Amino acid sequence: MSENNYPATLGDTNTKTRRQMIAGAAIALGGLAAGSEVWGMTLQDAMKQTPSTAANQKRTSLHHETDFKASPQRIYEALLDSKQFTAFSGMPAEIDSKAGGAFSLFGGMIVQAWRPTHWDPGVYSIARFELKAQGSDTLLIFDHTGFPEGEFDHLDWGWHNHYWEPLKKFLV
Repeated sequence: MSENNYPATLGDTNTKTRRQMIAGAAIALGGLAAGSEVWGMTLQDAMKQTPSTAANQKRTSLHHETDFKASPQRIYEALLDSKQFTAFSGMPAEIDSKAGGAFSLFGGMIVQAWRPTHWDPGVYSIARFELKAQGSDTLLIFDHTGFPEGEFDHLDWGWHNHYWEPLKKFLV
């Protein structure tokens, strides 16, 4: 742990701990089915809500940079604390914040060894978060890579609508 109480490697582009890869990836997939408007649907129905555009059909990675009016520590805690994650996402979460700890998000929809059931067996993706302090605020740099073709528009929409916007509101 660093002086700020979140892992020093959180922003290190060359070092990814197992916990970082798994936690980030699990959170990424939560965007596929989270939120009250899609929770009761099958994943396939949820995917139809945001179909892939022709321009994005072949894309298998996305990049976001989002400003938050909170410290990196505050954002880190919201993402890895069960009660806070549930509060901002509106969905059940069980998160063991210890390195290598187990977790289950969105009422058991996402677990440590995860992938949506509509992806081919063995297909997993990685979500990477980098939190950069900017005075009392934070720039969250996010990269989601390795997802199947045709998923970009839905994942892009999901990250904004199920994570960044609700998290901004929660942190106010």
